[in-house]
Amino acid sequence: MTAALLPPQARRMAITGNHAALAAFAQTLADTARAETLHRFEMGIGAEDKGGADGFDPVTDADREAERAMRAAIEAAFPDHGIAGEEFPERPANGPFVWSLDPVDGTRSFTCGLPNWVTLIALLEEGRPILGLIDVPCLGERYWGGAGEGGFVRFGREAPLRASDRTRLDEARLSTTDPYLFPGAERDAFERVRSRVRTSRYGHDGYAYARLAAGTIDLVIESQLKPYDYNALIPVVRASGGMIGNWTGGDDFSHGRVIAAATPALFDQAVALMRDAV
Repeated sequence: MTAALLPPQARRMAITGNHAALAAFAQTLADTARAETLHRFEMGIGAEDKGGADGFDPVTDADREAERAMRAAIEAAFPDHGIAGEEFPERPANGPFVWSLDPVDGTRSFTCGLPNWVTLIALLEEGRPILGLIDVPCLGERYWGGAGEGGFVRFGREAPLRASDRTRLDEARLSTTDPYLFPGAERDAFERVRSRVRTSRYGHDGYAYARLAAGTIDLVIESQLKPYDYNALIPVVRASGGMIGNWTGGDDFSHGRVIAAATPALFDQAVALMRDAV
């Protein structure tokens, strides 16, 4: 589904007041990124390795061109806003607002021809994410949240975000991008959680958080995330009634360790098993 086929109400975020125009602009940015990423995905363009000695870290023309296009749109519409993206140097803000951009989150999936890569867009005010958007171009889905409100479009229909009501690990559906990315004690801590849940799914990157906010995944645990990886996720998860924090239960995400859960009870159980690895 192309952006033009989204229902009209899905091209805005259900946010009123001073941030309404900014929320609508986030939708425009997602449309802009789709125009650069989707046709390149269909062409099957390969990736370069920007990781070097630190391990394989793919980047494609889709990553770069989508971020360039979004940056140009922001600079034209809001010249005082800062921009912090994955692929290019940060542009300082002249005021409280900074856009956080990850044009292709899940580049490994992108290069393997898998459809669950996403575009992550967030708006930060004084360093705090206030708007978040997760766009899933291949699947024609879009998830957004901010100011305690959010919604998503799937199969051409719009619905409110609503995390599940599961409160116990033994009934939870868990996801992480790759369990082999956890080093040492982190791997042991993750295994304590994984061995207690009902089922585990891997390889979904930011899409896992979208599905948690929609109620079909209950728990996501990640490590080594960068700000552009998690900024958009925070408002979306919280708008669904879910919980998102770090491995000790706090709000400091600077170490890249994230737990998102459908309910406070589930979040607390996961934190109890993960905090010793910090």
